[in-house]
Amino acid sequence: MHRRRRTALVLTAAIAAAAPLLTACGNDAHPGAAAVVGGQRITVAQLENRVGEVRDAQRAALPDQGQYQQVLAQTSSLTRDTLHNMVLDQVIHRAAQDEGVSVTRKEVQQLRASLEQQAGGSKGLQTTWLQKYGIAPAHLDENLRLQLEAQKLAARLGTDTAQPAFWKALSKASGELHIDVNPRYGTWDVQKSSRVDAKTPWVREVTSVTGGGPVTA
Repeated sequence: MHRRRRTALVLTAAIAAAAPLLTACGNDAHPGAAAVVGGQRITVAQLENRVGEVRDAQRAALPDQGQYQQVLAQTSSLTRDTLHNMVLDQVIHRAAQDEGVSVTRKEVQQLRASLEQQAGGSKGLQTTWLQKYGIAPAHLDENLRLQLEAQKLAARLGTDTAQPAFWKALSKASGELHIDVNPRYGTWDVQKSSRVDAKTPWVREVTSVTGGGPVTA
């Protein structure tokens, strides 16, 4: 990973190697489930709604039909990637809870204000998160909270989000949550710490509120 001498957060789409293989949940035990995390279902309807929010935002940002069709082609794995992110978000949240890490609304607001300043305003930040990460504007604050949780979790562990100690904490949380994923959305390769059919890893570039630019994977 290329790193600059600046403080930033980079998350890869991974749960460390100690996590159990995820198994099919598209059976009678979990009807209508895209995934089951901690005994709670992420329903197919919830997943489709989240994807629909992204598509609506993309269409609004690209009124030209030709451009919109290009975006559709470039993000053909959006449904699978979105589910992956929804599951991983819960893993990070559980790992943070296990270590007594919490994030306040004020911290989220401060991070957002800093990022908006760099992006040229609220609209610029929303567009960046939509284009780069497939995050609809309605879920921007939720995503920023996860970024801060991961950042504070790494700090609590005396490490950073690129190091084994951080991923070990995610692995432990993953095991506690007993995650099942419907096979129609792919499977999980524990050794590679990624969904088998994932086109690209989940990467979040968040500039530290103390200054500096993003680190890219």
